[in-house]
Amino acid sequence: MRVGFLQLRVKFGEVKANVKKAITLLGKVSDATIVLPELFNTGYLFKNQRELNSLAEPLLRGYTVSEMKKVAKKCNLNLIFGMAEKKGRTVYNSAVFVSPKGKVESYQKVHLFDREKLFFTPGKSLKTISTSEAKIGIMVCFDWIMPEVARALALKGAGILAHPSNLVLPWGQQAMKLRCIENRVFGITANRIGMERRGTLNLTFTGCSQIVSPAGEILVSAGDRSESLKVIEIDVTEADDKHVTPANDIFADRFPRVYSQITLKSRKK
Repeated sequence: MRVGFLQLRVKFGEVKANVKKAITLLGKVSDATIVLPELFNTGYLFKNQRELNSLAEPLLRGYTVSEMKKVAKKCNLNLIFGMAEKKGRTVYNSAVFVSPKGKVESYQKVHLFDREKLFFTPGKSLKTISTSEAKIGIMVCFDWIMPEVARALALKGAGILAHPSNLVLPWGQQAMKLRCIENRVFGITANRIGMERRGTLNLTFTGCSQIVSPAGEILVSAGDRSESLKVIEIDVTEADDKHVTPANDIFADRFPRVYSQITLKSRKK
């Protein structure tokens, strides 16, 4: 199975330019599953709700999905990318899946980071998507900090974690290596590069997009300063083997009743 990431520098608010650049770069590959960054079409640092609402798009009738469907069909690509999804009066920080045959699905980010909580509504469920080659679990950026997300997706049968991101904290890429090890799955993190400055607000994105094996090995990665499109071949059946040793299967060895406290909303003191 051919998988990859597209690491981008994004210009805030320039949706058509951002989408056009991504499509131009994606046109260089074919027959693959490619992950793009979180909110790749709009940028990240919204000043207020009105600004976000003006840039958000409906899932099926918006410019971004319509254009990405075209390149997916032309190049035979499964694409997973982040965008602000408008649903009625609600806006989600979503990851969208588009197939070559025009299938469109979305996952609404559950764990919102910092100022995202001011504008976005959190999602209420996790999402896996089945392609002809693999079952893919969808995460968005800060979802990495909750180990329950990756575990739940793996228990749903995901062999690959697709992870559109705008990472700014220094630990995300390292944490995703651990998520892959503890669930014996592949991970594809697509991050942004560059700085986004909006008045007194600014963020620097850490790049270093990567594809990680079920053993936690970085199979391919990008730097922290340049746009990068990387595609490699993986054997996704490696994620079917959940053994760490011949005697230890990470799922068969679990004792869910022992961990019941993780489903509680607050800590017991």
